[in-house]
Amino acid sequence: MKGRQARAWLWPLVRPHRKMVALGSAAVLAQSAAGLAMPYLVKVAIDQGVLPRRLEVLDRVAFAYLLLAGLQFLAGRLEILAVAAVGQRVLYAVRNKLFGHLQKLSLDFYERERTGKVVARMTNDIEAMSDLVTDGLVTFITSVITLVGIAVILVLMDWRLAIATLTVAPALALASTRFRRQSSAAWRKVRETATVVTVQLQEALSGVRAIQAFRHERATADRFATATDDERKAHNRTIRLASLFFPGVEFAGAAASVVVLGVGGHQVLHGGLEIGTLAAFLLYLRSLFDPVQQLSELYDTFQSATAGAERVGAVLSVSPTVREAPDAVPLPAPRGEVELDGVRFGYSSGEGEGPEVLHGIDLHVPAGSTLALVGPTGAGKSTVAKLIARFYDPRAGTVCLDGIDLRHIRLADLRGAMGYVPQEGFLFSGTVEDNIRFGRPGASRAEVEAAAAAVGAEPVIAGLTNGFDTEVGERGALLSAGERQLIAFARAWIADPALLVLDEATSNLDVVTEAQVQQALRRLRQDRTTILIAHRLSTVIEADQVAIVEDGRVVEAGTPDELLDRGGRFADLYDRWLAGVA
Repeated sequence: MKGRQARAWLWPLVRPHRKMVALGSAAVLAQSAAGLAMPYLVKVAIDQGVLPRRLEVLDRVAFAYLLLAGLQFLAGRLEILAVAAVGQRVLYAVRNKLFGHLQKLSLDFYERERTGKVVARMTNDIEAMSDLVTDGLVTFITSVITLVGIAVILVLMDWRLAIATLTVAPALALASTRFRRQSSAAWRKVRETATVVTVQLQEALSGVRAIQAFRHERATADRFATATDDERKAHNRTIRLASLFFPGVEFAGAAASVVVLGVGGHQVLHGGLEIGTLAAFLLYLRSLFDPVQQLSELYDTFQSATAGAERVGAVLSVSPTVREAPDAVPLPAPRGEVELDGVRFGYSSGEGEGPEVLHGIDLHVPAGSTLALVGPTGAGKSTVAKLIARFYDPRAGTVCLDGIDLRHIRLADLRGAMGYVPQEGFLFSGTVEDNIRFGRPGASRAEVEAAAAAVGAEPVIAGLTNGFDTEVGERGALLSAGERQLIAFARAWIADPALLVLDEATSNLDVVTEAQVQQALRRLRQDRTTILIAHRLSTVIEADQVAIVEDGRVVEAGTPDELLDRGGRFADLYDRWLAGVA
């Protein structure tokens, strides 16, 4: 059933290349036919050329044999080129399809799935499919044609001798069935352990700073060694099975040859069989067991590729939880008015919906104003911001932009109207200029520099080795946290969104840098709606309104002056902040 499901999503990617597949199949038929004819020419050469001493027959047979060899060469080359070309095109389509699908999946998928496991789908599993489509299909088609063709020829040449070869068939069939069953389980284990190795490696590389800081190098190495040892043991299981089965096939072929040589030799001595027929029979018989071995070897490849295709298909079958409605409306001129009405939300897990973390949130942010969300860690502030950015949809209630439910706005328009800066600004490999331009790909160099100047990042960037052309490294590792965040601000500035969400975006900045950014934020907030999450009240106090969030509920809301006069939680936080500053 699973194999059928894998073929269901894979076949549409193969269908556009049907002509190339047909050409490759024709080449396979030609090569196989030439190979099947060669032993028969040996029979003709012996019976009609060598024994009667007719040199002209030997000359014709030799010429025909040479032609068949040439046909095999040309057809073999064509078959490899055609099938390999189709295979690479299909793999190209698979990679793009999977990557494109991963880009569309919602954040809850990445919170459930480990990054290393997703990477394994793009690498190990597609590589397993590559082994089948680029080489395995040619071997499979050739082996099947050869096996069927030889069986038919043997029966036609001498059915009694053909029956004699079947004495080893029951044992070979039983061994093949058992090998396939055990090999399938063994290779499944190999893929599972290989995925664990990829996951361990990805986590170790991503967390190398924490590993070194807490002196966990030995423990991490031991854990990785355990994972690789499990993979080694899984491979050893497949090796032990192969070491028993494949030599067994060779032995079965030798045993069948002994039977044919004994029975056929007896017939030759009594005049019931031509010696050329016996020689051709032995050649065919030798070739008969090669496809059996190749098909058995291919079974491992097939199982591995099928398992890989199933896992890729499982990812492709996941639907994004945040998707565009069929009747989605455009948002050509967003103003930035935000309203949350009775919003309830809980994060989902792999086993279903998790506990509710937001309980009836009501907020209204007029266009062009700034709302600051304040509260303890885990209160739900970032969750509110993610719902406003529509990284998730609420379980109940509505989140509206300009009076329209976010679920009814075209996703492209919504993303274009919104800028999001998280606590740690993510940078991509490339230059500083590339990362700022990420906010608006068509921006000129002058516009990039203007954006950096607007957020106060220009002096910092000028101090880098190559200025705007400085390579930032993977995830911005060559820059400090403050430098990364300033570049993220410049990226948000150049995107010019109507709604800006800042999720503790100044928490990684030092006092001096924060002072620079505060001034830039004042300009950045002008004429645009800003949702600001911050622990530092120096940022919050300038907001138009403040909402205190605790345990998934808004417990206080109003302007900073109103909340200070009220003497509640915000006033208490403000007094403690003033005492700390003093």
